[in-house]
Amino acid sequence: MVVVGAGFAGLAAMAEFARMGWTALLVDRQPYTTFQPLLYQVATGGLNVEDVAFPVRSLLRWMGRGRFVQGRVVAIDWDGGKITLEGGRAIGYDHLMLATGAVPRFYGVPGAENHGLPLHTLSDAARLRTRLVAELERAVASGPGPLRMRVVVVGGGPTGVETAGALAELRDLLTGRDYPELRAQDVSIELLEATPGLLPGFHPRLSRYAQSELRRRRVLVLTSSAVREVREGAVLVDSGPRPADLLVWAAGVEVPDIPMLRGLPRTASGRLVVTPSLQLPDHPEAFALGDVAGARGAASELPQLAQPAIQAGRHAARQLSRIARGLEPQPFIYRDRGVMATIGRRAAVAELRGGLRLTGTTAWLAWLGLHLVELLGVRNRFSVLLNWTWHYVAWRRAAGLIPPAPG
Repeated sequence: MVVVGAGFAGLAAMAEFARMGWTALLVDRQPYTTFQPLLYQVATGGLNVEDVAFPVRSLLRWMGRGRFVQGRVVAIDWDGGKITLEGGRAIGYDHLMLATGAVPRFYGVPGAENHGLPLHTLSDAARLRTRLVAELERAVASGPGPLRMRVVVVGGGPTGVETAGALAELRDLLTGRDYPELRAQDVSIELLEATPGLLPGFHPRLSRYAQSELRRRRVLVLTSSAVREVREGAVLVDSGPRPADLLVWAAGVEVPDIPMLRGLPRTASGRLVVTPSLQLPDHPEAFALGDVAGARGAASELPQLAQPAIQAGRHAARQLSRIARGLEPQPFIYRDRGVMATIGRRAAVAELRGGLRLTGTTAWLAWLGLHLVELLGVRNRFSVLLNWTWHYVAWRRAAGLIPPAPG
């Protein structure tokens, strides 16, 4: 078995193989895996890069089975049953799992890819933190004047809401202290969302709570504000241009148009068409998992989130076990455990199974607990817990924002 992609889906499949006593090969272009839900905290200085990354080889050693090859897959020979890595190395397979993930989606907005800063990889988070420090220093150097720094976050989903909330807290923490030349009102933070409300897919009450909390933290929330164009230093919406010294693009993800996936049928959203068991229709020896797969729930495609990916990885591995025993693969049934998003310190929203909806401190503590449990590695959990505890207890004495060292 060959698994392509060391994200949530790929690692879940590898863990299930190890539990069954099977040895599979994992291929990824990076030697580490990233806990993407916490990248915004890396970008805003709440966590360090190493807190949200973990070496793949260490994970496989911890699982007890599995091999790893670092490389970028550039082609799949479906007839010959092999993948080709950049550089020409070929690897044969009997069964293949595609868990290649997604990339930021720019919706064809002119200038968005050139001027917007996505938040999807470790490099993205490091780049955003570096730009944030640079813009703060530029604002100080610009001298007295109104609104010396304007930050715009595009996308009112969980990533956008969490990033805007973290930026607001960071602004209030640093201005007047590490940056005595700046007042909080000198730095504006705006959140733009194309739909009428924040957090699409959440209950309207939770959406309203998130919007109210952001506004209480002096974030200007503009809903029904689709971005038409991004220029140097400005973003254009229907109501006109809005200045933006720093533009964070958190408007969604899509399946990349890469050579290894070309020719495979796609859904209307651009994800790979799969059977109910997550196999490719024309290649039953292959499965598509996580963000790349157009797996469906009760009424629509499943969200491109961690839980659907984890459950899909486990399901696919179990189906290979059934196939090996001469049984038919079973359909994938997603068990929705709910969704969460944090707005800031002691403010979050959570929608859990059974219709339970939480807000405020209770939801925030649930969010902290879930992310600590899901983090990979004991050291990572301890480091993140230590950082979060320090930032909570010593809120007014936390360290200043330090850009990551150049690579």
